[in-house]
Amino acid sequence: MMKKIKRIITSFLILSACFSGPSFAKAGDLASKPDSAYLFSYATDKDNNHNGLHFAWSTDKKNWHRIGPEHSFLRCDYGRWGTEKRMLSPYLIRTSDGLWHCFWTLNESTQTFGHAASADLVTWGRQSYSTTTDDLSTYNPSTPAAYPQDGRCTVVLYDKPETGVIHKVPWEVVDKLIAAKDMVAYKDRIYSETTQEDPVRFASLKPFNTTVIVNGNQKKPISDLLVGAFFEDINYAADGGLYAELIQNRDFEYSPADKEGNDPAWNSKKSWTLKGANASFTIDSTQPIHPNNLHYAVLKTDQPGAALVNEGFDGITLKAGDKYKFSLFARTLDGKNGKLQVRLTGKDGRIYAEGFTGGLSREWKKLPVTLTARENVSDAQLEVVTRTPGTIALDMISLFPEKTFMNRPNGLRADLAQAIADIHPRFIRFPGGCVAHGDGLDNMYRWKNTIGPLEARKPQRNLWGYHQTAGLGYFEYFRFCEDIGAEPVPVVAAGVPCQNSACTHRGGGQQGGIPMCEMDDYVQEILDLIEYANGDVKTEWGKKRAEAGHPKPFNLKYIGIGNEDLITDIFEERFTMLFNAVKEKHPEITVIGTVGPYSEGTDYEEGWELANKLNIPMVDEHYYQKPGWFIHNQDYYDKYDRSKSKVYLGEYAAHLPGRPNNLETALSEALYMTALERNGDVVHMTSYAPLLAKEGHTQWNPDLIYFNNEEVKPTVGYYVQQLYGQHAGDEYLNSRVILPEENDAMQKRIASSVVRDSRSNDLIVKLVNLLPVPTQTSVLLKDIPVVEETATLTTLSGKPDDKQAKPVTTTIRVSNDFDIDLPAYSFTVIRIKQNNINLKSK
Repeated sequence: MMKKIKRIITSFLILSACFSGPSFAKAGDLASKPDSAYLFSYATDKDNNHNGLHFAWSTDKKNWHRIGPEHSFLRCDYGRWGTEKRMLSPYLIRTSDGLWHCFWTLNESTQTFGHAASADLVTWGRQSYSTTTDDLSTYNPSTPAAYPQDGRCTVVLYDKPETGVIHKVPWEVVDKLIAAKDMVAYKDRIYSETTQEDPVRFASLKPFNTTVIVNGNQKKPISDLLVGAFFEDINYAADGGLYAELIQNRDFEYSPADKEGNDPAWNSKKSWTLKGANASFTIDSTQPIHPNNLHYAVLKTDQPGAALVNEGFDGITLKAGDKYKFSLFARTLDGKNGKLQVRLTGKDGRIYAEGFTGGLSREWKKLPVTLTARENVSDAQLEVVTRTPGTIALDMISLFPEKTFMNRPNGLRADLAQAIADIHPRFIRFPGGCVAHGDGLDNMYRWKNTIGPLEARKPQRNLWGYHQTAGLGYFEYFRFCEDIGAEPVPVVAAGVPCQNSACTHRGGGQQGGIPMCEMDDYVQEILDLIEYANGDVKTEWGKKRAEAGHPKPFNLKYIGIGNEDLITDIFEERFTMLFNAVKEKHPEITVIGTVGPYSEGTDYEEGWELANKLNIPMVDEHYYQKPGWFIHNQDYYDKYDRSKSKVYLGEYAAHLPGRPNNLETALSEALYMTALERNGDVVHMTSYAPLLAKEGHTQWNPDLIYFNNEEVKPTVGYYVQQLYGQHAGDEYLNSRVILPEENDAMQKRIASSVVRDSRSNDLIVKLVNLLPVPTQTSVLLKDIPVVEETATLTTLSGKPDDKQAKPVTTTIRVSNDFDIDLPAYSFTVIRIKQNNINLKSK
């Protein structure tokens, strides 16, 4: 690879050759500090991962000191998660304008290099990926380029040789690098705070008294959409999960390419077996039902009784007395038009339900059957049985419980959908995060592929390593939002794929987006989505919505463009096209932009800069953090400029080692959510992520709701989201917690939030105690006409590692000055009825 890359022109090398900076010391510097030092830049080969740009310094080029051996000042973002994101042979130069430029090889197979620039070696700008360049002054990621190779040397660092580049720099450059490394180490230390150290951290702490003062005259309106739900088809959340279809691989479209590494067992016959002698089961595609659904089964038998058997998703669960809607498309290939028997059986052959289809014909024909379960079963299987010899084609073999959520056809699993509805989410974001923009350009989630008749929808590989039928598509998402009273928030790709796309896919690694010659069509696709949601039935796409059974508009107000993307030039160009088109054609739609996957760093900074440049009304922030981060960053949004974009905190969760969802993670989220309510004037929406996970099929932990075929298992974190969702408000009242002594560690573990719900006129007090001791709290309601009322008291408490804690609700009497006991490690919600009292802001 290194031999194939062209060397950069001589003038460029002159700029890069071991830049010798000025040697000087500022007045006031300690005499012991050097004026300048040698700075060595390199990338380690730790576990063959080449994990980023590192630095070491020396005053004599002999004795070298690493600046945080585990700390990378720049990491490569190209390629899939983990070992694909590599930095090989970084080359650092400094140009006459004072900017530092880092070039590196991405891997051994892709003839591409990466580039990023920095003013201080600490904060780096956006990354670009290309193949050659002629001149740094005209460098453009879309133009061919090669990066320099001259000037390298080998330095022995702690008995290990490393290859890199040496620059002579003012000592203040080294000093700043050391300070940056120390700050990262400091933050990591305080953010790693967990309750396991509480017995030592709070060894002398005894139960104490606290006062919470609520000021009714200090209030402000906040978003009434603050708590929502984020749905992504990850962890089998859709097929085999929320989507109520009970047959796996119903369309015979499974492919080895669905799985990482092309699993040959994951093919069109996956989950299907043949039962019976003198019979064969093959896959054909010569005369499909629809071009989007190419494959179908051909069952040939010389005698009646042969059967195609489907195992479902970990078996098929039946409930005694319930009805199940079976259907399939079939046609006879030899002119025989006998009926088919449909059975739900046990592996021992016991029949739990059965019925017969109508007669076959030479053309594809949909044949429905209603089956009634005779008893409760957890591991049934489906059998489609021939009654006469012959050859038949079968496709779209489907089984749904009649009792879906709201009894919708092609509907949702009732208990899972109800668990989501019980959060009282004010919005639902769909169809996901990385799923939305896909693993490479050809894997983008295209909404038009997910509407219309099921047999005409286009299934595809799921980025998370399985198959998406598209049975749960945009129409079903919109309908579910309407059914539970949530705003729909669809998220579409910004013309670029997932930042973690495999390099082997078209558009992988984000070295390219949708070609600009195709972008006009893609822009129109997004405009068509808005028409599908809101257009009159006389419009092209409004008519398609009406044909699906919903003539009334879905009243779409928000659309997300992009999902935690790398903020590159390629991204900016395409996002800007989409944003401007929606703004021009549909000014009533609020576009939600993206600022990367972290709470800081290059994409966060570049994303916000773009938001300010374009005046994007709202941006989507994502971050998964340790509980300690949430404890120590409760002022995160207090510092935001209220005149700039609103914030949608689209993905967040507290992560402990091992990724449990327990009381500690839940309470750290509850603590942080008091700050989100306090900042509800700038934080418009929030959603925990991910939402669903099927036991035995998880790609990501923790999740909010776990489930299997028979049971829904809400987590402790779910109950926190539910309590915030069910007790949301649209007006925030200022409150403050007064402790018996000034103690920063204690202060950060006690929090309050008081809101008012204008619809019910209720006052809602939320109190979090993340300390290992209880506290008796006096709640003082100033300038709030409560007098004496009955209130509901809901408490979630337990030990920090408790995964089974559930809220308990009682009633209490409250007045303008009342006491409440807050247990150790608890979240408490007090809902006070404010009948006939108007507390609206003047």
